[in-house]
Formats: sequence, C-alpha cells, structure tokens
Amino acid sequence: MGQAPDLSIVIPAYNEESRIAPTVRDIVGYCRMAKRDFELILVDDGSNDRTSAIGRALGEEFPELRLIRLAANHGKGYAVRTGVINALGSTVLFTDADGSTPISEIERLEAALALGVDLAVGSRALRGEGVRVQAKLYRRVIGRTFHRMVEWLADAGVTDTQCGFKLFRAPVAQDLFSRMLMNGFSFDVEVLVMAKRRGYRVAEVPVNWTHQPGSKVRLTRDSLRMALDLFRIRGHWLRGEYDNPHLSPWSRGLPTGSNAP
Repeated sequence: MGQAPDLSIVIPAYNEESRIAPTVRDIVGYCRMAKRDFELILVDDGSNDRTSAIGRALGEEFPELRLIRLAANHGKGYAVRTGVINALGSTVLFTDADGSTPISEIERLEAALALGVDLAVGSRALRGEGVRVQAKLYRRVIGRTFHRMVEWLADAGVTDTQCGFKLFRAPVAQDLFSRMLMNGFSFDVEVLVMAKRRGYRVAEVPVNWTHQPGSKVRLTRDSLRMALDLFRIRGHWLRGEYDNPHLSPWSRGLPTGSNAP
C-alpha cells in the first residue's frame, strides 16, 4: 500500500449504470486538473444492473478508483459507511452518484474546514453568493416538512440534513461512521446527531445543486420510513447506543483542537 491520499471521495451507487460514468469522469477530471492527491471509492450497493461492470471498467481506466461490490442491497447509509470505513484519505467526502452537486463545490466545504470546523455539510437551504439551487417544488415542500420533524425529534443542528455532499476530517468520519446504526436514507440525520452529541464543530455551507432525474428516493414510501427512523434515532440516542463504536475504523485518533470527548 502506497502513501495515503489527501482526499477520499466516496460514492454510494445502486442501479446507477446510466449515471455513474459521467459522475466519475467529472470527479477524476476535476481532481486531476487541480492536481489533487485523491482516491475515489465507488460502493455498489448490490445493484442488479451493470453498475459494477461499469465500475470495473472505470477502475481499469482510472487507477485512483476502487470498486467495492456489496453482495446484497443494504441501503445508502450502509454503502456510505462501507466506503468511509475503508477510506484512507486525510479528509473524506461523500457525494451522490447523480452528480447533482458539482465536485468543484468541495472548495466551499474545504474553506470551512480551513477555519477549524470538524465537518462541513453542503446545504440547499442556505443562500450564498454564486449559489443556485434548482429543485422541484414538491421536493422543497417535503424537505421543509422533514426538517421540522428533525428539529422536533433529533435536533441535528443544521437546516438541510439530506444534501448528499458532506466533507469530514478523516478521524471524525471514522469516529462517527463506526457508531452508525441506520442503513437507509436517514443516516445523514444520525451522523449529524452524533456529531452534535460528541461536540464536533459543524459548518453548514450553501452549495450549487441541480435536481437530476432518476432519483432512487420514492417520496411517499421513503418519507414515511425516514419519519419512523427519526424515532429510532432518538431512541438510540436516549439509550446511549451511540456512545461506543460498533465497527473498527482505520484510526481512532481525533483531530487537534477537536471538542469531542
């Protein structure tokens, strides 16, 4: 194994044969042009299409890419956790397979980390200079409703918990994801609740985001499931089930200056 990269980028993918190649090419192109020292981890969450085959071909083309193929579909949270726990970089970003947030937006999150926070989360709810969010009206309504529930039950500390673009200092990522219990879409809330509980400094950063067709989220079914998950997360929190890791991360060290215990 060579020297660890500066940045690990984790992409969870489930039946993404039509979208994964352009996303990977955009990320690799940006990182190479910016002369970044990076690795790209594609986690195929038990797809039944050609996602893995395309991932293997991309891995032959781009040595920075690692493919992790899960034997069965477990959920987005499980896939992201798998990628993060296997990441080697000094910082860890996870981003969605549809490329809804351009990879160049990482610069906004890195600027927040440079100011001393432990993790920076992309936000579609905040407005900023040069930021444009193109989202369907019904998704905005559902997102606001879900946020109200998060405030009531979980208090994650940010306005937009579900944007799939989050950057962590590596020890923080390993610490949080090794404690995760949720496998589905609600894992974002869980991670942020743990971050707040453990005293990590979190920055919410406005990012450009464009709705992409072909989302794997089924609004009625998954919204109800996520609402129930909020009660489960609150129960885990009250019972102290996030106090100890459930997995063994690469490193248990915490960053200098962290507020976490």
